[in-house]
Amino acid sequence: MSTEPETTQDAEPGTPGADTAADAPEPTGEDVDRAEPRPGDGDGDGPGDGSGDADGSGGEGTEAGDGAGAEGTAPAEGAAQVSEAAAELAAQRVERERIERRKAEKQAPIEAGGKLSGTAADLLAAVRAVESGEKPVATAFREPDPAPRRAAPEPARQPRPIVAPAAPAPGAAPEAVAAVRAVLAGTGAPETLAAQVVAVLGEGADDRLREDPWQLLRVPGVRPEQADGFARTLLGAECRPDDERRGTALTVWLLEQAAVAGHTALDAPALTAALSQRSVPDPDAAVQSALAEGEALVFQDALDAAPPAPVAPAAPDDTEEPQEQPVRILIGLERYALAEESLADGLARLMNSVPKEDGSAAEWERAAASAPRSAGELIRAVAAHGLVLHTGGEASRSEAAALLHAARSLGLRGWAAAHTSGGRDGFAAGHEPADGAAEHPTGGAATEAATVAGLLSGSEGPGRDAEGALDLDVLVVLDAPQLDVETAAMLVESLPDGARLVLSGDPGVLWSAGPGRVFADLLAARACPQVASRTPDPGPIGELVSGIGIGELNQVEAPGKEVVIVPVRDAGEAVHRTVQLVADSVPRAIGVPAEQTQVITPGHGGAVGTRALNTALKERLNPGPGRFGGFDPGDRIVHSPAPGRTLPGRVVKADAEGLHLDCSGAPVVVPKERVEQTVRHGWALTAHQAVGLRWPAAVVVLPGDAAAALTRPWVYTAFGRAERHLSVVHGVEQALPHAVAEVPQKPRTTRLQSLLKAQTPTTD
Repeated sequence: MSTEPETTQDAEPGTPGADTAADAPEPTGEDVDRAEPRPGDGDGDGPGDGSGDADGSGGEGTEAGDGAGAEGTAPAEGAAQVSEAAAELAAQRVERERIERRKAEKQAPIEAGGKLSGTAADLLAAVRAVESGEKPVATAFREPDPAPRRAAPEPARQPRPIVAPAAPAPGAAPEAVAAVRAVLAGTGAPETLAAQVVAVLGEGADDRLREDPWQLLRVPGVRPEQADGFARTLLGAECRPDDERRGTALTVWLLEQAAVAGHTALDAPALTAALSQRSVPDPDAAVQSALAEGEALVFQDALDAAPPAPVAPAAPDDTEEPQEQPVRILIGLERYALAEESLADGLARLMNSVPKEDGSAAEWERAAASAPRSAGELIRAVAAHGLVLHTGGEASRSEAAALLHAARSLGLRGWAAAHTSGGRDGFAAGHEPADGAAEHPTGGAATEAATVAGLLSGSEGPGRDAEGALDLDVLVVLDAPQLDVETAAMLVESLPDGARLVLSGDPGVLWSAGPGRVFADLLAARACPQVASRTPDPGPIGELVSGIGIGELNQVEAPGKEVVIVPVRDAGEAVHRTVQLVADSVPRAIGVPAEQTQVITPGHGGAVGTRALNTALKERLNPGPGRFGGFDPGDRIVHSPAPGRTLPGRVVKADAEGLHLDCSGAPVVVPKERVEQTVRHGWALTAHQAVGLRWPAAVVVLPGDAAAALTRPWVYTAFGRAERHLSVVHGVEQALPHAVAEVPQKPRTTRLQSLLKAQTPTTD
């Protein structure tokens, strides 16, 4: 590694040593940079607090603006057009309605737990069977074999219609808002919450609040102590910590905070412990109340039993009962339970519906034989299977492109879907076929790509066929680790029978902003073929990042100053050196202009968070009065149209319509009232905001107070955003090598792996 390019003499070459330990984050905690945008003042840790950032954002989601939510989607330019985010949200509503219909079909009365349905009801019956001795544990919880799937239909070649998104939901009735405002005003609670309360609780929200004040906890950003204060004012002497309504509301709130942290369910002991920390006298009763009310579901997942210790052989005993398989009890919210079940069902359908003998085996083999390196392995795997996992770094995308070109040469409709618009454009531009390569049979470009959000909403991609399925035969999802469980379920449900799905991505990067760890669960379940790329990322940066991926922070040769370490002593120096690198050193010594250099830091708050760095960088690179919400034309920004979505762009202008942005060439207008919640300055981002994107140069800032937040995936993701040059503003001393060597991804509790194992055989 090199020192800082042509700046100061105190920069030290090489990578710092590795011994000083940094405390590993708690399993239920959150990364400071991965926060689902929502208003509030939370600053705690784990499912009991739901926020790891000073701005009150919770969990591990990508954050581009506090309070950004589904309702904050900014309209695209032109009244006749619906924005991509609005279309995506409409598609999500349609999918959730389908899931609700499925849930209603499975409902049946049960003796206890009156509102449980589907898998929860089956599991409850299985538990009772075990308790009564009717069935052993090993068979009581066995999932039925998946039903046979119909044969894949002949692909339709008619024009591809774009599904029009549904109209947005109407705003809350003024009289309902006024009624809630009166209730809030009478208790001293902020009246500005009235519209949000009505949006969450619906008509009659004022009566619901009077009957159960803790319903206020359902509003995003409201914390338990605030709801308790509201209840004390409203109920007076009748407000008690052991109120059943309070226990139920806190149970649901904790599960929602766990979802923000990435979990789709919580172990029952972890949930009851968190309830105890919230002064619930009887946590078990609170959980049972939530289950009985249908606010949560209970599951039992079988655990792999530990191998028994060797013992001396004994005489057979016919009366000895078989050893029961250990299980764990999980509690989760219905929406994520249904999403995981739907995803597992959909994946099993894809694996079972690919035609086994369709006469194309020889053509697939010819395409594989002519492909380079491990691309041939990928093509062979996709030829025979409906679901394939493909792992590798940035360079492995060439293998995904080779697969799509091969599929198109066979007359199949192939598409790629990326997490971000930058990833989509980079893939399409970087993997165009060479002269003479096969083109799409219909005359289209040989490398067609969309974003996952655009594909689902219909604003990008091939559109849908007459049955509502995506009109394609092969889909390669890039950045697969960024798929949360609900998005993955919608995507898989949208694929027709007979389609082939390839989930491709780097397993070393940070997981999704939303709940679940879909790609990691699929890799662990070993339910389908896995193809590991053997195409290494090039250059000193590729060598450095590859080492980090296996837990080694190596010193690499960087003759062209591709990697530079800039040591700093305190926060003030870190900010000064960062601005100096972006504005002067990197453009002068490396030749990368400031607008192509991205700063990445662990969190939003603090002396060296994104807020402080963006303020300093704006003052140097684009000073101005900030008359429109702190923004001026030319400012670099990130726009969050929906939770988990980050769109980098620039400010074009501001007028009566709102703030006009250019996000990767797409015009976006953000109304004035939504600017503060959905738009941030974007010279400095967090690693979760930057995942799926790359820049010619990156400056990764590691201030001293960020040591406890560092993990191997965070470092791997941040360092991997640079293409030509990486500068590391280093103030964490030995915490960096310690994090790379010993601090893995924070665990998440999910059910997808066990659901897949129950439905599909394990592959080698």
